[in-house]
Amino acid sequence: MSDKTPAIELKNITKTFGKVVANKDVCLTVNYGEILSILGENGSGKTTLMNMISGIYYPDAGQILVGGKEVIIASPKDAFQYKIGMIHQHFKLVDVFSATENIILGLENQGRYDLKAAAQRVREISEQYGFDIDPNQKIYEMSVSQKQTVEIIKVLYRGADILILDEPTAVLTPQETEKLFKILRRMREDGKAIVIITHKLHEVLSLSDKVAVLRKGEYIGTVNTAETSENQLTEMMVGKKVSLNIQRSEPKDPRERLIVAHLKCENKEGIKELDDVCFTANSGEILGIAGIAGSGQRELLETIAGLHPANYGGIQYVDPATGKLENLRDKTPLEIRNLGVRLSFVPEDRLGMGLVGNMGITDNMMLRSYRAGKGAFLKKKEPESLADRIISQLEVVTPDKATPVRRLSGGNVQKVLVGREIAAAPTVLMAAYPVRGLDINSSYMIYNLLNEQKEKGVAVIFVGEDLDVLLELCDRIVVIGQGRITGIVDARTTTKEEIGLLMTKGGSK
Repeated sequence: MSDKTPAIELKNITKTFGKVVANKDVCLTVNYGEILSILGENGSGKTTLMNMISGIYYPDAGQILVGGKEVIIASPKDAFQYKIGMIHQHFKLVDVFSATENIILGLENQGRYDLKAAAQRVREISEQYGFDIDPNQKIYEMSVSQKQTVEIIKVLYRGADILILDEPTAVLTPQETEKLFKILRRMREDGKAIVIITHKLHEVLSLSDKVAVLRKGEYIGTVNTAETSENQLTEMMVGKKVSLNIQRSEPKDPRERLIVAHLKCENKEGIKELDDVCFTANSGEILGIAGIAGSGQRELLETIAGLHPANYGGIQYVDPATGKLENLRDKTPLEIRNLGVRLSFVPEDRLGMGLVGNMGITDNMMLRSYRAGKGAFLKKKEPESLADRIISQLEVVTPDKATPVRRLSGGNVQKVLVGREIAAAPTVLMAAYPVRGLDINSSYMIYNLLNEQKEKGVAVIFVGEDLDVLLELCDRIVVIGQGRITGIVDARTTTKEEIGLLMTKGGSK
């Protein structure tokens, strides 16, 4: 491996799926002993491009060179032959097998596997790079970051010198992220070529040597990380200047609006999903909820909205008009909504929950706002002007407001979902993952909309994945770990590290 020869060179790589152009004439170089970040918004073609290097897709046009020689990569097996390994966002591990069994699974071997020798080799790789893993531990006993470690060791075990990681920090706490970055820096020192697909700007700046930017499937350029900034990278990604400032105002006259006390929920198997949850959400503030995915965030919001039964505890709503306490646990989801408690949940299946795919934007507006309609013939004027407003304010890309929602892209569907809840003039707005999958521009629009709601005196509860955003946007942050509240902190004075420690504290019951 000469330092002068690039590990991988892509020349005019093009890939289409039907009429959709995923990548167009992309040229890219990755060197040994270097960490390259591939940055781009959702749908910019980052993963498709890497899937071609790792043998999952085959390019329609263009050349791939590994170590200076043109190669044909038609399967993941071919990729391994050229010492390329990809760690996907969704792990492909067998739960009942140990780490070592998963690592050697699928390797061609004459006769029986020597598990003892394999476990020894896993230990050697772990020591070399600083992984913390027990080769004999079963996958189902592991945390998310341990599972990711197994996936990384799996490709190293197969001799990979070129590693591609797809959104590797999406499921990690700040502490686990820092640990992973240390390991990747060690691999770089060892001469490996590392490519990271991401959309988190601060991570790009702290880890990579170079950043390659894709926009709508096209290669925009590569810059040296040391010579760039968040604003420049955003402009390359989006194609125009975007202000990355969240205007956070001080809460005005905060009053108790929602009081959650000793809330407990169990699922059908009797496993606790929420355990003794207590907090208060105030009017005129944004209350953030942070936690590792699956810590009970969803169950909490759905319980408040009346969609998920509680086994114990109280959810009290203070009516701003009368000051009267209403017990939400006694009420149906519709009664709760009519009080002004709105849930905008952006689920993985956006169309399954909340929108009807075959209906246009106007009809989807009517679905919520006009359920208590007068007679069978509903006035279409109000929902139509509401649809117009959401389309223009949130820049929804749609041929017109009658276009069936299922024909819109995921990000545009999401804007309709969030816009509709805000349009209902709620007193409590619960927004869960409202910017998941949205481009930077739209994300900041939604943060500003949430701030506007806060300034109108709404109690906003915001569940987010990006800790940097939670720290900038919220007034207070409730941290949840394994269904328990592990801390409530002031977003203006806390740190990412403090939240990270609280996120993993839930296990010590």
